[in-house]
This record gives sequence, structure tokens and C-alpha cells, in this order.
Amino acid sequence: MILVTGGAGFIGSHTCVALAQAGIPFMVLDNFCNSRRSVLERVERITGAPVPFIEGDIRDTALLQRVFAEHAVEGVIHFAALKSVGESVREPLRYYDNNVAGTVALLGAMRAANVRTLVFSSSATVYGDPASVPIREDFPLSATNAYGWSKLMMEQVLADVDASEPGQWRIARLRYFNPVGAHASGLIGEDPQGLPNNLMPFVAQVAEGRREFLSVFGGDYPTQDGTGERDYIHVCDLAEGHLAALRYLRQHPGLLTVNLGTGQPTSVLEMVRGFEQASGRPVPYQIMPRRAGDVAACWADPSRAEQLLGWRAQHDIAAMCRDAWRWQDGVARQLHGQAAAQRV
Repeated sequence: MILVTGGAGFIGSHTCVALAQAGIPFMVLDNFCNSRRSVLERVERITGAPVPFIEGDIRDTALLQRVFAEHAVEGVIHFAALKSVGESVREPLRYYDNNVAGTVALLGAMRAANVRTLVFSSSATVYGDPASVPIREDFPLSATNAYGWSKLMMEQVLADVDASEPGQWRIARLRYFNPVGAHASGLIGEDPQGLPNNLMPFVAQVAEGRREFLSVFGGDYPTQDGTGERDYIHVCDLAEGHLAALRYLRQHPGLLTVNLGTGQPTSVLEMVRGFEQASGRPVPYQIMPRRAGDVAACWADPSRAEQLLGWRAQHDIAAMCRDAWRWQDGVARQLHGQAAAQRV
């Protein structure tokens, strides 16, 4: 059985679907601090099977000990983390406690239970402002905010744990770029609580009419249309990347580090046009001044993941926009309506 921490979140829920469809038993551990319990009910509708889950926090060492004692856990996919850059600047201690201390607690419980296979949800944020693109795994690492530093620290903890017991651990650090899209069923997708942190849900909410316009930060970058370029990857491709990493670790002990991206840069305005085509709705935008800390262009060299894992992204921008709009125009709209009604 695979324990999926943060399995009710955006990437976690899609990975649970991929695990179920691959016939791999799993269990979710989530404290639902930034997700809804109903996500797991919708995962069940997709897969046709109930989702075993435990409500709890990865910092709760007694709970972790009980989970590993009572269930035959063979490995862990670790998503549980806070993930807002802006919030991390305002509340750094909360991020270091939840993300770093939580990972240390999880690793301690795993070692005590002799469970030594871990797929870790890292991020391209660990590359900071890259000197060049595309970005390879051997590029220098840095961070500009507490969220980024927490990911870097967690990566270092994993490297140190692996080095301390050579050949005993099987650890994959997956550095993803910009996850977008939604499951083709339209039943699960990105469901930000409050103001979205990422571009795609913001664009989707403008298309839906919930927000008046999209703020595009920076129109004078040295890119094809002056707006920032990013490597957007469909969340279902990302989910398959976790399964590919699990399969790799079964055969290879040690520490694996790979980028998960498409290797294709897409500008903000290209994404806006793609979403307008997918939704049939206008997405009005305004060019605003650049934001401090934003980089002009950031995209992956994913060749190492293809070479080692046999994994390659399959979905293009049109599919990402279609799937995101299906989710936004259906379940996401219903959830927002229910939340608004409860506030009245």
C-alpha cells in the first residue's frame, strides 16, 4: 500500500486516481487545511472504489506511528505542504513548521517502521532565477521566499537521510514546473481557497465572470510577446510521473532527482488565448508593472525523466485549457456557489 500525504489536494487527488487506475492500493492522509473532503468522494466517483483516508497532520508523530503500525505501507508519496509564495513571506514560521518539520516527522516515522521508499513533491522554485533555459537538474539552487526555501530544505533533508544510510533508502525528488488542467471527467481540478496563487485558476475565474479582468504582471520582458514564459504541465501527466518514479524506485535504491515539465515555454498571453478558445469566453486583461522576484522565462529540460523513468508529458496547452474549463464551468462553479450561499 502507498500512503499519499496531502492526497486530497490538487496534484494529490489526481495521483490517487492514477494509482487506482494502475491497480496500486493506497491510503490518503490529509488534514484538509487547504482542500475539501468532498474531493475524495469525487475521486471515488471516477475510480468506482471508496478512498481509504485518515484525517490527520504529518506533524502528529503518534498518529504517524499508528498509521505505519496498523497498515502495510510499502512507500509514501509526499504532497502535504503549504504552497503560497506570498503567504510564506508573511508567515515563514508556519511554512517551516508545516513543510520542513512535517517532513522530518514523516521521515522519522518511516525509518522507525522500516518504510524507506518516498516520492517527494518538490518544485522548480528551487532553481530561483535561472541563468539560462531550459533548466537542467544540475543547475545551481536558490530561493527567494520561505516557500522556496522550505522546498530546498526538504530536498536537503532527503539527500542527507539517503547519504546517512547508503543503499537503504529509495527517494525520488520530483521538481515540477507549473501544474495546470484537470481530470477529463471534470470532477476534480484546482480548487484554490480564496485568491488563486497560480495563473490558470485566475484565468478560469475571469472567463467564468467571477473576476473582472486578469492582471498580467510585466509586459516588457525579453520574450516573444513581452509577458512571462512558463512550462505548464497537465496535472494528469504529473500524476503519471509519480507512478513512473515509484516503478523506478522499486528497481533502484538511492536518490533520484528529475524535472517534470514539457520543455515547451508558453507565455501568459498564449495561455489567455488558449483559454478563450477552450471556453468560448473573453478573458480581459490589463498589463501591470512587473512583480519583484518574477523571472522572464522558466522552462524545463525534461530529458532526464524520459531517459530514466520512460516518462514524457502527453497533453498540449489546448488540452490543459479544455480540461481546466470543463472543471471550472461545472463542479468548481457549483462549489463556489455553495460557499457563497453559506456566507449569506
